[in-house]
Amino acid sequence: MLVLFETSAGFGIFKLLDEKKLQKVDNLFEDFETVEKASKVIQLQDFKKFADSADALEAGVALNEGKICKPLKKLLKTVFAKEAHEQLMVWDAKLGNSIKDKLGIQCVSNNSVGELMRCIKSQVEGLIPGVQEKELTAMSLGLGHNLARYKLKFSPDKVDTMIVQAISLLDDIDKELNNYVMRTREWYGWHFPELSKIITDNRAYIRTVMRMGTRDNAVSTDFSEILPEEIEEDVKAAAEVSMGTEVAEEDILNIHNLCEQVLELTEYRAQLYEYLKNRMIAIAPNLTILVGDLVGARLIAHAGSLINLAKHPASTIQILGAEKALFRALRSRNATPKYGLLYHAQLVSETSLKNKGKMSRMLAAKAALASRYDALGEETTTDMGIENRSKLASRMSMLEQGYSRRITGTGKSMAKFARYEGVSEVKLYSNAADSTIESSRKRGLDTSLEEQPTKRIKVETKEEEPAAQGSSEKKKKKKQEKQKKQKQQQQQQMELKDEADEEGPEEPVVKEEPVAAKPEKKKKKKQQEVKEVPEEPEEQGMSMEVETAEKKKKKKKKQEARKAE
Repeated sequence: MLVLFETSAGFGIFKLLDEKKLQKVDNLFEDFETVEKASKVIQLQDFKKFADSADALEAGVALNEGKICKPLKKLLKTVFAKEAHEQLMVWDAKLGNSIKDKLGIQCVSNNSVGELMRCIKSQVEGLIPGVQEKELTAMSLGLGHNLARYKLKFSPDKVDTMIVQAISLLDDIDKELNNYVMRTREWYGWHFPELSKIITDNRAYIRTVMRMGTRDNAVSTDFSEILPEEIEEDVKAAAEVSMGTEVAEEDILNIHNLCEQVLELTEYRAQLYEYLKNRMIAIAPNLTILVGDLVGARLIAHAGSLINLAKHPASTIQILGAEKALFRALRSRNATPKYGLLYHAQLVSETSLKNKGKMSRMLAAKAALASRYDALGEETTTDMGIENRSKLASRMSMLEQGYSRRITGTGKSMAKFARYEGVSEVKLYSNAADSTIESSRKRGLDTSLEEQPTKRIKVETKEEEPAAQGSSEKKKKKKQEKQKKQKQQQQQQMELKDEADEEGPEEPVVKEEPVAAKPEKKKKKKQQEVKEVPEEPEEQGMSMEVETAEKKKKKKKKQEARKAE
């Protein structure tokens, strides 16, 4: 079995004399403590030295990309022409796949091979003849510098490192400006404390302090270029009755110098923002159109570079900047965050709270496409960013208005949207809520009476059709049915009376009259009493049953009298 070993001086191929050593990798370093022990395990087969530094740089770049360079290809052909049946152990699995595809050599790459490579590296000066330690270190240093220069090869219009540094400096300047302004307000507030409440703008406050000096000069100072007329009058009026302490001229000079530093930092911040804006348009125009220049620059800085951002999936871009919240939610098994740095994008901030998650997910998908287009695309046009932004804007309007892409089955979703928007429902006030009675029964009766006022006003009875004259059998059946009904009515009346006795004295109830016929006047009076008395829902049904029973009995007597005649 052969071993491919790469050095800064060239490529070496060793032959493994004892393959059983790879089975015990943990103790393999003991066999490489000295050169004599190492020569018993491996033996140099062939060594190909680099011609110059350019040749070494070309081989190093090819190895980093997992490709085969020309010197390595020639070396492998010469060695495997003699020993074609051997396997080749390599450090990088990608390089092994490319060797297998192009030369047809079986390659092996695993943890034991890596341990063997580390052991060979410890004794490489003694195993490779003609290579001294000083020369090897110098070649390694030169090759490292050349590889670093090669990786830093860039175009002046495509510099994402400048964006990372600019956005970091911009954030630092904002923090320093806030600290300086707060220090100025606190320092000058001992002399004129009312000024900080009157002027809220930081820049206007700083310029006013520089123009005025002490508060005694406020009346004779013109603030028309800095403040509006109303605020200027308030400042002059407050200066005359201020409760601040007196300060010396030296103190005012130091405050004046601090104000000059604040103004200089403010102007430099404006220049830095313009520089960052132009650089973002040059490097990532489509990403800038989608998420804005500041958010795009923060995404690039958080990922490290535009290439790294292009390698991230959309789900990772969506939560960039919210890593702490993500891992905290995973540990506590709560809901994961829906957005990170994208929360400050214009499209996400303009949407309502319930649609921010959807919009951040869609924006992250489009931002991933835009970053890949800007980083890897040959043409730097903004058509892709403008088109995606218009699509997202139209989708946002659809979400805000409650429309859905589906044709069928949208009834429930529309109903949910309408309920969320708060469509007003007319609700009447219940008068029973004003009652102070503790009994829930009476309150329930009052509400039922309000809801059903028509049931106690009219009592409708259906007149039975006159029975046709028939045979004696039919008459007997009718009499039996009437007797059963009378018995049932009597039982119901008895039960109602028992319940009324238990509940106590309540509203009057119409009692059952005897079977004998009575004049119609009394009948009308009883009907009027039933209509006037506001009965409860339960007792109203009882009175109706009593009245219908009396009418049926009277009609029967009339029919019998007619038959007798």
